[in-house]
Amino acid sequence: METIGDKIFAKDAEGNLLSRIGTIFFRTPGLVTAKGVHATQRMMWLDLINAKRAEEGLAPMTEVEEEEELEQSVDLIFTDAAVLIRPDPNHLDLAFRADDALQKMVSKRRIRFLNTRNAKVRNALRERGENWRMARAPISQEDMIRQIESSKVAIDGDRIYYYNHTTGTRYLTAAGCMGFEKLEPSMLRSQFKQAQEMLSRRNRVGMPEIDLFPVTTPIDIKQAIKALDVDALSDSALKDAIDRIYTDWRISMPIQLRDESVDNYEWRNEMSRTLSAGPNETAADDSELVQGISPEFYRQIEWLPGARIVNGQLVFDTLWEEFMRTRDPELAEMCDQRARMMIFDFMRLFADIEYVNIGRITRSLAREPIAGTRRGGVYIIQLKTAERPNPGVFMLRFHKWGVVEHLDEGKDLLRAVYEADEYSDYVLDRRLMCQQLGMPLPPRIGAGQMTEIYNGSNRQYAGTRVKTCYLVRSYITGVASDKVPVAKFRNPAFALAFAYLMGRAAALDLIVGRMSSETNENLFDKNYEVLQLGESGIPERVMVTNHVGTFVNYLRSFEESIAPYADVVHRRKAFVSDYKTFVDAYVEGFKRRFVEVQSDYRERRDAFNNIFVHRPYDVGGSGAYRWAKTLERLDNADVESVVAALRKAIGV
Repeated sequence: METIGDKIFAKDAEGNLLSRIGTIFFRTPGLVTAKGVHATQRMMWLDLINAKRAEEGLAPMTEVEEEEELEQSVDLIFTDAAVLIRPDPNHLDLAFRADDALQKMVSKRRIRFLNTRNAKVRNALRERGENWRMARAPISQEDMIRQIESSKVAIDGDRIYYYNHTTGTRYLTAAGCMGFEKLEPSMLRSQFKQAQEMLSRRNRVGMPEIDLFPVTTPIDIKQAIKALDVDALSDSALKDAIDRIYTDWRISMPIQLRDESVDNYEWRNEMSRTLSAGPNETAADDSELVQGISPEFYRQIEWLPGARIVNGQLVFDTLWEEFMRTRDPELAEMCDQRARMMIFDFMRLFADIEYVNIGRITRSLAREPIAGTRRGGVYIIQLKTAERPNPGVFMLRFHKWGVVEHLDEGKDLLRAVYEADEYSDYVLDRRLMCQQLGMPLPPRIGAGQMTEIYNGSNRQYAGTRVKTCYLVRSYITGVASDKVPVAKFRNPAFALAFAYLMGRAAALDLIVGRMSSETNENLFDKNYEVLQLGESGIPERVMVTNHVGTFVNYLRSFEESIAPYADVVHRRKAFVSDYKTFVDAYVEGFKRRFVEVQSDYRERRDAFNNIFVHRPYDVGGSGAYRWAKTLERLDNADVESVVAALRKAIGV
């Protein structure tokens, strides 16, 4: 390929890029990186072609030929870390030709696309199994909080602004606006006038010195701040005027952002997104990558190279070819062998797949993760089939105990395989137990397995092919109970519906004895209960996404186990207007559901008692034994005594 200018990423003696833009051509293949702007680079290219034609005794290109040269070109932008392709949404074929050509010069992981907020661009990348090229890098919840807290800056006063280090813009929030009122009068006037001035100024890179958060704040709010005549108002009148601006600002905000705190997932995600935004944005939001995804997944998914289907043939992401060729350690992290095997398995089972994107979730999404808890690998899958207009979204979780884990314990291969098989049955048996008692679990799941190469600590079996089992289910829409924005609880109708439904869910959770098998900590209201809202925005049901930890606590009495369930109301006490009514609704929901389950058992004992008679009954803790003890405890329970213990734990 003919090139005018320096190589991509070439730097001068001071370490600065020699060129920050480029243009790639396809009618006559070539690349221009010489300094200038994209328009002058195009002229350079036409001049080069015409000069070569003159050397060959040919006439210069016609206007039509020149137009064809320019039409078949793509603009590039170079940063220290990446080559950015600026795609034309109406000619994406050219953008992907540029992508293919650039991969011969630089690693694919360093090639990104601009305009990912455009649906055509986003959909085209998604359909190639390339969500990973649009996603922001995962970040832990703790790091996200630190990012926001460390961004707080002051301008000759209190730290009321949030600073984007990339663009240089400081963001003023509604709460920050109210912060002016805390200043003594002369400082208030000085600070407010400074904010007014900087709202109208641009910094050296052309970005606003100060802007309002969220970025969707109506222009009327900004104009009201600018128009306020600070010097013409008395101290009290100025504070009243600022209060009116604050009130209008708050009313204009989406309700989920009104609680301006890092504890509010919605506000935290939006602030992190704003502080991460740069002038050449190549990232799409998680909600744009996966329709209907809960805010708790924001920057928690590590998207991996996927696959697409071309003429009925499976085409893995070319990043896999680069990894196989280079064995680059960084690529080894991205090219997850499990993800490749998942795609392979799906293609063996379904003939109408069009594309697959797979993301890895490496951290617990619980608000307060339980330390020491063993987790199987968790993945999110976006899979499009020909029969459905939209891609399906699924959650896949590997079993916590498989052949690999038992081999790591030092067991021989036969014992490891046997115990892994037993555990797989036990996992599914527990799901059936929960269903029999009425727990609202995902209606359908799939059980699968894949072959992996064992490379664990049991060196006797190094290199042995072993089976690894997993369960896959549809993604459950809604918001996890522990992530519900606290502002929602200021609506009495929402709060009471939440309390009643969570009380019902708590009763079942207590009956099935769910707790962490590693730490014996209670798991209720810590990520697995998903709240689903009706059209009015009021909770209608609670779904339980996973039956992990069930039947761990099957011997202790309900009264001994009830205390942690009081935390559901304790942690919302500060946010509800009528705490006693909130507690009453929770306890009423709990009592009703407990009575219903107990009555169902007593009316149809055989249906419950005989369901696992074919399974081994071992007092050491087999599934059938745990089931029998659970039913025995349920039958012998005194509902009033259990409810009284709950009220005592709550403290009401």
